[in-house]
Amino acid sequence: MNAPLKCWAAALFALSLSSVGWSASADQQKPKVTILATGGTIAGAAATGTQSGYTSGAVTIDAMLAAVPGIDKVATVKGEQVANVGSQDMSFDVLLKLAKRINEIAPGSDVNGIVITHGTDTMEESAYFLNLTVKTDKPVVMVGSMRPSTAVSADGPLNLYNAVGVAADPRAKGRGVMVVMNDQIHAAHSLTKTSTTAVETFMSPGRGLIGVASYGKNDFYNSPTWKHTSQSEFDISQVTKLPRVDVVFADVDMPADLIDASVAAGAKGIVIAGVGNGNMNKASVDAAAKAAKSGVVVVRSSRVPTGLVGRNVELDDDKLGFIASYELNPQKARVLLALALLQKRSLDDIQKLYDLY
Repeated sequence: MNAPLKCWAAALFALSLSSVGWSASADQQKPKVTILATGGTIAGAAATGTQSGYTSGAVTIDAMLAAVPGIDKVATVKGEQVANVGSQDMSFDVLLKLAKRINEIAPGSDVNGIVITHGTDTMEESAYFLNLTVKTDKPVVMVGSMRPSTAVSADGPLNLYNAVGVAADPRAKGRGVMVVMNDQIHAAHSLTKTSTTAVETFMSPGRGLIGVASYGKNDFYNSPTWKHTSQSEFDISQVTKLPRVDVVFADVDMPADLIDASVAAGAKGIVIAGVGNGNMNKASVDAAAKAAKSGVVVVRSSRVPTGLVGRNVELDDDKLGFIASYELNPQKARVLLALALLQKRSLDDIQKLYDLY
C-alpha cells in the first residue's frame, strides 16, 4: 500500500473508532429508566384484534418493549417483572413488594427514572399508595392501557413510550408519583378513573393535569402541593401487612348493619362512601358513631366524584368522633387510613394527615 493510501486508511480507521466512541458516549449519556411490570390490560392479549374480551397479564415486559419501536432512543431501558395480574387482583401485599423494590433501586446511579406498568381498574389507588411510600425524588411513573396489546388500535405502546419519556425527563423530578395515559400527565393525589372502557378514562377533575406528553416530549404545567414520596412520613420498610380498612357505600335506605358487619369482621378503620357531603342516614350515623367509640376509625368520604368533604358541616364530627376525607375519594381515603393505622395516632393527628397528603 502506498503512503497516501496508508494515510487515508489510517484516517478512516481513526474516524471509525471516534464514531464508535461517540456512539458509546451518547448511549451512556441517555437517561436510564427501569420498568417494573405488574400486568394489567397493557400486558393483555385476546384471540383477535377486534374483540372486547381478553386476558390481563398475558404478555411479559420484554414483549411489551419489543412492541414499542424507538423507545431505546428516549432512554436506556431495562425491564423487570414484579407481578403479572389484572389490577382487580392487585393487593397490598404486591404493593408493599413493589414499593420496597422501588426504594431499593431508586438510589442507584444506574436509575434516572422508574416506570410501573399496571392495570387501570385500581391504578389510582396503587399510584396514591406509592406516592405515600416511595422515598425518592426521581420520577416514578405509572402507565397502563384501556385496550389489550393485541387490539387493532392498542393504546399501550404509545402510552409506554410517553411514560418512559416522562421518567427520563429531569423536569419530572420532585413531582411525586405520576400517571401517564392518553398523552396526559396526572398526579397520584388527584386522578380518578371515569370511564369503563374509553382511552381517555383518567381525569383530574379537581386540580387538573400536571402536564402533557406527546411522543416523548413533555410540557409541565404544575407540581402537586401535597406531601409525597421523599417528604412522606410513612415508612413501610419493615411492614409486612396492613390493617384492615373497609369501604361502606351509602345509598337510599342504607342498612346500618353493614357497618356492624365490618366491625365484627375485624376492621380497624371504615371509610364511608357517603352521599353528598359524606352523609349517611341516621341509623348508619348511629352505627358509625358506635364503631368510632369502640376504637374503629371512621372516615367520611363521598361517592360524588368532585368536591370537598368538609369537617363539621352537616354532621358534628367532633362530637361523633369522625374524620373528614377532604379531597380524597373513598378508595384513596382507605389507602391513607390503612397507612395511618400502622402506628398509634390520635383522631386529630389522623385528620391532619388528610389535609397534608
